[in-house]
Amino acid sequence: MEQSQPRVGVGAVILNEADEILLVLRGRQPEKDKWSIPGGKVDLYETLEDTAVREIMEEVGLHIQVKRLLCTAETIDPGRNEHWISVIFEARVVSGEASNREEGGAIQEVRWFPLSRLPENLASFTRPAIQALR
Repeated sequence: MEQSQPRVGVGAVILNEADEILLVLRGRQPEKDKWSIPGGKVDLYETLEDTAVREIMEEVGLHIQVKRLLCTAETIDPGRNEHWISVIFEARVVSGEASNREEGGAIQEVRWFPLSRLPENLASFTRPAIQALR
């Protein structure tokens, strides 16, 4: 799909009681094979917070409550014809157990990581989210 303008996405930084962050291993572009905070694209007429709640439920099966806006981030890659603007929230789990709910390989794995032992291969918009959290 050719992108003619920037796309808007949201992500959520979710911590558990052990101060671990929920990350998903992306199974397709953008940023295939990188660990990312869960999230996705904003649909027409959908608020940013509603998008975060919907995407987290669809991807990892958690019902969340948005706590605050953490930061924004951009992913620009003209070689892949991609320009994303990401709005990143901090959220808390209301209910559910984290698991991979995506079909078709969009997510390869879902895992909690201690903030002190994050994987090296982080998605570009995950880095500013973690930095803003600290």
